[in-house]
Amino acid sequence: MKFKHFIVLIVLGSFVAIIYGFSIKKDNETLAHKYIGLGTVGLFLVAMPLFLIKESKGKKMKDYMLTKENIKKMQEKEGKKAENQ
Repeated sequence: MKFKHFIVLIVLGSFVAIIYGFSIKKDNETLAHKYIGLGTVGLFLVAMPLFLIKESKGKKMKDYMLTKENIKKMQEKEGKKAENQ
C-alpha cells in the first residue's frame, strides 16, 4: 500500500471516530470522549506529520526561511508585479 493511501486511511478513520463519538454522546459520554479524542490525535499527531514528511521530501528548508537573501528576492518579485500592473 502506498504511503499516500495510508495517510488517507488514517484521516478517514479519524473522521469516522470523531463522528461516531458525537453520535454516541447521549448514551455513553466517557466512551464518546475517548472516540473524539482518538480521532483528534489521529488527525493532528499522526496524519498531519506523516503528510508533512511526505510532501517535504526533496525540498530544502533553507528556501523557506526568512533570510536576508530570501527577503530581497520577495521584494524584487513584488516590485516586478507592481510595474506590470
